[in-house]
Amino acid sequence: MWYGASTIFSRLLNVLLTPYLTHQFIGTPQFGEMSLVYSMIPFLYTLTMFGFETAYFRYIQKKEHEKDVYNTILTSLIISTAIITTITIFFRQGIATFIGIAQNPEYVTISAFIIAIDTISTIPFAKLRHEGRPKKYAFIRVTGILLNITVTYFFLSVFPALYKKHPDSILLFFYSAGFGVGYVLIGNLVQSIFQLIVLSKELLLFRWELNKKLWKEIVIYSLPLTIAGFGGIVNETFDRVMLKKWLPLSSDAATFQVGVYSACYKLSILISLFIQAFRMGAEPFFFKQSVQEDAPKVYARVMKFFVIVVCVMFLVAALYINIWKIIIIRDPKMWDGLKVVPILLFANIFLGIYYNLSIWYRLSQKTSAGAYITLTGAVITLGVNYIFIRHFGYMASAWATFLCYGSMMVISYFWGQKVYRIPYATKKLVAYIVIVALIYFIHHFFTQVWKNNLFSLALATIFTGAYILFVIRIEKKEFLRLPYIGKWV
Repeated sequence: MWYGASTIFSRLLNVLLTPYLTHQFIGTPQFGEMSLVYSMIPFLYTLTMFGFETAYFRYIQKKEHEKDVYNTILTSLIISTAIITTITIFFRQGIATFIGIAQNPEYVTISAFIIAIDTISTIPFAKLRHEGRPKKYAFIRVTGILLNITVTYFFLSVFPALYKKHPDSILLFFYSAGFGVGYVLIGNLVQSIFQLIVLSKELLLFRWELNKKLWKEIVIYSLPLTIAGFGGIVNETFDRVMLKKWLPLSSDAATFQVGVYSACYKLSILISLFIQAFRMGAEPFFFKQSVQEDAPKVYARVMKFFVIVVCVMFLVAALYINIWKIIIIRDPKMWDGLKVVPILLFANIFLGIYYNLSIWYRLSQKTSAGAYITLTGAVITLGVNYIFIRHFGYMASAWATFLCYGSMMVISYFWGQKVYRIPYATKKLVAYIVIVALIYFIHHFFTQVWKNNLFSLALATIFTGAYILFVIRIEKKEFLRLPYIGKWV
């Protein structure tokens, strides 16, 4: 609950920046520029992180190795991060040109520092998760996001107003009109620095030590995860860069379309929020559970509840889209992209299921399988986008994401069942997803016949409530076993 609630709350606070930023950058390509920058950051973060977070949870299970694992991983990360950050800053102009922000190479410099600090912070954060200290973890995450929002608001709203009235004010020493997206990055940088400072106690436990034998084992384990990470980033964010490059439009028009797609992507946030929160608690849980005899049954049960939750979230996001669009996207010109939302919601369901399924190769030391599966998804993403973006724009990117994650899910399921069998209730889970899809299409049909907001909301509420009651009835025995929830069932 602590990991989930803090992660969801933190991400929701971050999402609140979307309506604010779409309003601040209304009628300009700046939201698209910001999206392009944030499509680059995960690539560099994956490169600097090198899969060591997952490796930490894998190797920390042996008590006698705790200090060696912590020191070896952090020593390696600090050295490699320093090298990669230096190279990134040196080639900032080339990187900026490649992602479509050639006029603002300083964005790459700020991003490099954000990535470097976040990389160093990741292992102390993982230490908190491993040691079961979610309250401190939650405090740092939530406070960091609040600080980020505050700094961004001051630079984009308070200082511009002050600049108009008192252009010579000493408070404007660090302010430059027109820096725009740069201030969003500075807010992120302040958050990263704050998190690193608050994690100083965990960092003080670190010693410069590199156990060469252990380091080699960790690198061999992590390399396929890194390759898989790159494939995952291609699937998740690289479509923004492809849209910018391959849309047959002027530079500013293409950037605006990137902004439309990115803003509408935010509407799939309910499911991606839950996946992120789930991962925070699930990763250490899965590894700790692996030593138990009933581990496969536990994994199957976790998958069942996961699918039920994301299906309900799909209905809440897709059927109430007329409300979400007003809250999240403040620029009505961007509402034309709402048709991608149901596709992206389903894509995120597939991604979440894939993450659950991936436990088989993480536990069986077959991390190379994860690399093959993710690279297969990346090929699908690149191929579909390359062929169809010119004709269908961001709709091609949405369907590419759907096909990519769907393929990864299916491949992982069949491959995993051969290597590490888990008794998933496959037919039942597929049925739950199919029913949700049918509900969406029925709702869409009736709301197109009678375009009335109150009717749409009433129908959405009836369908969502009926689905929840249906699932509770089918899974009554399972729900009765749950703490807190069981007594209400």
